[in-house]
Amino acid sequence: MKLIDEAVFIRPINKRNGLTLTFVGILGVVLGLGFFLSGSHLFAPGIICFALGAIALVLGGSKLVEPEVTVELTKEGITYFHRRGQVVIEWQNIQRVDQPRVSQGLDMLTLPYIGIKLKRVSPVLECISLRLAAGLLTEQRPLLMTASAQDEDLSALESQMCAEFTPFIENNDRYKGVLAMFGHRCRILDSHLGYHLFIATDTIDRPADEFLKLLRDYKQQSSELL
Repeated sequence: MKLIDEAVFIRPINKRNGLTLTFVGILGVVLGLGFFLSGSHLFAPGIICFALGAIALVLGGSKLVEPEVTVELTKEGITYFHRRGQVVIEWQNIQRVDQPRVSQGLDMLTLPYIGIKLKRVSPVLECISLRLAAGLLTEQRPLLMTASAQDEDLSALESQMCAEFTPFIENNDRYKGVLAMFGHRCRILDSHLGYHLFIATDTIDRPADEFLKLLRDYKQQSSELL
């Protein structure tokens, strides 16, 4: 049986220990409140327990709200799942996949992302929700900062960022608002980092090289079927 005949589900590694952290957080908050009510002499340990419990509760809660599956691979393409929604990227629209690398002095630094270079951005804009596009724009700020650090001519990057507030046009397709901003952002990241879309490596359940091999196998087999 060919690999492409099977759907593969990639689960987020950062979701692990969500229940444990949530339980520890609740326990810490309850202990902290208990110390507060027991008297002023236990105020200091109460503050510590409450603060640590609140941090653990927030971290655990953030893990629990993440989707059970980050990526689904099928013969049609990649479906990326996010707590704000999902988006489908067809194999035939993918030019290449790899880990982006940037220069750091005399060395090359591998970023903790899987980069996806598209042939066209508009098919992604057609199926992504406004909520997910807005969320990704926020999450991509570290990548934008990395891109700015690579570009000696910051005026060019600033000009590209100003263009985010203008309509995004590709062939005969025209987009406005959040979709236009996301389309322009994809172009900026591709111009400076070499890829349009990015999947953080801490949201997949296997090493990056194994995941890349799986993506390339699926892409190759999908090409053979065309």
